[in-house]
Amino acid sequence: MTPQQRKNRQLIIGIFAMSIIPFGIAWFLAKNPELLTPAVTNHGHLITPIITTERTDFQGFDTFSQDNLKELDAHWLIVNVIPKTDCAETCLDAIYKSRQLRLMLNKELVRTRRAVLVLDSSVSQEIGTNWWKEDSDLLRLKPNAAVIEKLNLLYNGQIPEGVLLLVDPLGNFMMQYAPNFNPYDAKSDLMHLLKISQIG
Repeated sequence: MTPQQRKNRQLIIGIFAMSIIPFGIAWFLAKNPELLTPAVTNHGHLITPIITTERTDFQGFDTFSQDNLKELDAHWLIVNVIPKTDCAETCLDAIYKSRQLRLMLNKELVRTRRAVLVLDSSVSQEIGTNWWKEDSDLLRLKPNAAVIEKLNLLYNGQIPEGVLLLVDPLGNFMMQYAPNFNPYDAKSDLMHLLKISQIG
């Protein structure tokens, strides 16, 4: 075989390899699609299916909240839930951590609001005041029966005390965090959502 024939043969093999390798890679990735999926970096758990709500599904628990219900519009909500007639240590700690979480957002803070959902209709304003004293910007809300039913379905009728929820500006409950959530982890998720969000 002459040097020219050897070069021609190598050229043909190279062209063949260049045409067949991409098909081989595509076939391999089609058989292993998990390799195309980026690693999940969420610290919280996505709520699936998403719980949808309307702003009219919520009433102000007290005068301050009634006067400021408009603050729910066009903001991401950091929501604590009080499922029972008492807000014990776990519940109070979650409310405190949600306050720290919002403060950690720095310049993105203005795109968010904090709220607490009081699910038990027997809770009085006098009792509630002891739970959030000196927390002047916290919105206290009473959800309607439909929202409470959706939350009960999400947690199989046992809504954890101290759970944290993230709600988008359209009123969709998107992410949930266990009662012992780390505010730094929740901040990481929320900053990512704020970065990619076209609303709020």
